[in-house]
Amino acid sequence: QVQLLESGGGLVQAGGSLRLSCAASGRIFSINDMGWYRQAPGMQRELVAVITSGGSTNYADSVKGRFTLSRDNAKNTVYLQMSSLKPEDTAVYYCYADLLYYIYSPVGTYWGQGTQVTVSS
Repeated sequence: QVQLLESGGGLVQAGGSLRLSCAASGRIFSINDMGWYRQAPGMQRELVAVITSGGSTNYADSVKGRFTLSRDNAKNTVYLQMSSLKPEDTAVYYCYADLLYYIYSPVGTYWGQGTQVTVSS
């Protein structure tokens, strides 16, 4: 069984910062991409940022220059540093990981439970 445990959400004023963490645990052989999606009320879930196992990153245009995604492969953990937060960043943030749970398994996508980020104006 694989679990993704998120932490670090909360309430912050506009212009402030938050750091989200997501740790994958359980039966894991290897992890490919990890990243974050977010979903605001009444909106579709959107990709925020993704990082490959080699450390290459890609960001949504709306967060470029403000968010930084990093990864600790030894800990199966990703960190999303969010700065210069805006009210429109308010959403539930979901961590995900594309991984193999054993050497011959297909790649599966696993999700965290979500963490609320609220940015007040």
